[in-house]
Amino acid sequence: MDEIDQYGVIGHPVAHSRSPFIHGLFAKQTGQRMLYRLYDVSPDDFVTRVTGFFEGGGRGLNVTVPHKPAAATFARTLTPRAQQARAVNTLVAQGDGTILGDNTDGVGLVRDLTRNLGITIPGCRVLILGAGGATRGILAPLLELAPGALTIANRTADRARVTAASFADLGPVKGCGFLEIEARPWDLVINATAASIAGARPDIPRAVIGPNTICYDLAYGMSPRRSCPGRLPKGQRARISAGACWWSRRPSRSTCGAACGRRRGRYSTSSRTGAGRHWCRVFGYSVICRRGRARK
Repeated sequence: MDEIDQYGVIGHPVAHSRSPFIHGLFAKQTGQRMLYRLYDVSPDDFVTRVTGFFEGGGRGLNVTVPHKPAAATFARTLTPRAQQARAVNTLVAQGDGTILGDNTDGVGLVRDLTRNLGITIPGCRVLILGAGGATRGILAPLLELAPGALTIANRTADRARVTAASFADLGPVKGCGFLEIEARPWDLVINATAASIAGARPDIPRAVIGPNTICYDLAYGMSPRRSCPGRLPKGQRARISAGACWWSRRPSRSTCGAACGRRRGRYSTSSRTGAGRHWCRVFGYSVICRRGRARK
């Protein structure tokens, strides 16, 4: 009998993740014999636990908050996009025993925004909340689409400015603190903080969210969450979308729908897949909240 391949997701916290269930569906569909576990590991233990995982025959890890920068340091080699981001969300054991680090956050986000959700980025005013590894992973692909303006806001303003300066050669990007955000409606607000994992939201001015503002949360949970300030108006639609690709094989839309779950009542949901020919894609789930009239 073939050995069972070992995979997992490593983060802190990570108990909210549905990745084992989701990847179990993908593996069943593609005929992969695998075991996918959750690894809740503190930053101090990251290197030791990841080393042990791969020395024990592990094939790959997804990496989430707060370990993406540490994963970039851990990997022996990096893909160009991971090197540019200096953050890694996927660690893969190579045939020669070395560990490859990749970052699929940006390509997965852009595909979801543009192809699945039909959002136009060129000329758009984009506000990103948070300046950690998740933000670094999505900046280059977003800037390649030529937004009209892109601002990174963080609780610590200096960290936002340093992150912005690292990508300034790619387009119009600047950093600021939460209290320094331009207090008028933005076209697209992306929450890249970990606040929503705990059901909280960043402390930003209410004025940044207007009738046509689109709010996109990079985190996901068991129910649609309110990352944007204010009450969600009647008729709003919360759209849960998935982007995933497993070993160059495309999971069906029905599989992704079952993985995300369908909810009724005030929040209607739909699920969509974005997949490509690369060996992996972002294994994340995103909640998009459009204030105002629901889209058909």
